[in-house]
Amino acid sequence: MPKKIGLALGGGGARGLAHIGVIKTLEQAGVEISFIVGTSMGALVGGWYAATKNIASLENIFLNAGKDDLLKFKKIIKKKDGESLRAKGHIFTDFLGDALNAKNIEDCGIPFRAIATDIKNGDEVVMERGSLLEAIRASAALPIIFEPVSLDGRLLMDGGFSNPVPADIVKKMGADFVIAVDISSKWLDISEKPFSWMRLPFLISNVLDAAAYQLSKPRLESADVILRPLVLNFGWFDFGMAPEIIRAGVKEAKSNLKLIFNRTGHLEPVKTPFEKFLDFLFYQE
Repeated sequence: MPKKIGLALGGGGARGLAHIGVIKTLEQAGVEISFIVGTSMGALVGGWYAATKNIASLENIFLNAGKDDLLKFKKIIKKKDGESLRAKGHIFTDFLGDALNAKNIEDCGIPFRAIATDIKNGDEVVMERGSLLEAIRASAALPIIFEPVSLDGRLLMDGGFSNPVPADIVKKMGADFVIAVDISSKWLDISEKPFSWMRLPFLISNVLDAAAYQLSKPRLESADVILRPLVLNFGWFDFGMAPEIIRAGVKEAKSNLKLIFNRTGHLEPVKTPFEKFLDFLFYQE
């Protein structure tokens, strides 16, 4: 009997679009996903798929976003009387429209959890019921950029500060085989860089990456396979690079499909000679 597969989708801003490529590839290969846990952008992508089972529609939203779209970073932040940067609303969830509006986490077709962080004490908060949209908003509430979200008497911010790649949580949900997708954790060496090099856009992205590197290490011990799409060269706000980032997720998932089939008991689909040729051309290591 095939193993029940769980997906742990990490945070990382625009890099999280790689999750779309990963899920699309697994779906096309006939790999059934039994559980999903997401942090930040991982919660957005994972929550969408858990609720709709239609990853193509989310991909189309990002691929069709124009340059004047609110996803452009310069249009989603503003200064407020000299205070910290604030997002103009919850643009990362508002654009999802009615697809998730009335859905609760417990109603998802695929069991789903979203991870946030309690501002008061830094504790991890695993959201397993209630409004799916509010859970995604809380999980993706990056300080400085987004205001925290009040849920169930707690003030919540981005889950990346407590569990960047929640492989341990999806394991606890009952997954026999955990696929973790790590899109942002890396150690930052600034020992030979001048201090003037450490400007705000760099700090927001790279300090978060370094924190994720330390926080994710013990969590990733619960993963059976770790996918690391080559997206670290993209910034947290590079949503205009959606096609390239999604393709990176596709490539990483395809390169690990054989391992996933071998270790889970899922049957590998029979490919035509032409499909094998395309794989050879575009998805070599």
